[in-house]
Amino acid sequence: MGNSGEKKEKDSAVQGKGRTGYWGAAANEKLPWIKGTKYLLDFMFYAGVFVTVSLPFSIRWIGQQLPFLVRHYEETVIIYFVLGIAAEKLLWELRKIFKTVLAEDCFVQENVISLRKMGNWSFFIALMAGVRSIVYVTIAMGVVIFVFLIAGLFSRVLSFVFEQAVAYKEETDWTI
Repeated sequence: MGNSGEKKEKDSAVQGKGRTGYWGAAANEKLPWIKGTKYLLDFMFYAGVFVTVSLPFSIRWIGQQLPFLVRHYEETVIIYFVLGIAAEKLLWELRKIFKTVLAEDCFVQENVISLRKMGNWSFFIALMAGVRSIVYVTIAMGVVIFVFLIAGLFSRVLSFVFEQAVAYKEETDWTI
């Protein structure tokens, strides 16, 4: 009777119902969260492309409600376009990382590189938000600058952690 239980477990693992690997037995609980986050990132990426491309039109439309945007129309379009491109680059790198997480192979050198790039893009966004504050100052831009500085620092530190994990993984792979 014990053999049939083992066979069912093996069959379900082969059919993809029982996941093992990095996530162990709790994989079925974690996978929906990871996939849901991946879909959210995909939506944010494509919505960001639309928003960035539509800036010249949307800023004119918003300018009807907020006249100070129209006073600095060209500067606003340029600054938000650059911020949009930087945010898209950041999301692109994060999407690349999620692909490796879904493939259960996240401790790879490519993720270290992506985390470094994400840190750089975060610092760039903070810098551009500071430049935007020259045109007009808001408390929200101060918050954006702070959040992206912290995100940049976090990404850079996490890249060091991943780099060490990759080194340990490679060492272990050679040992086996």
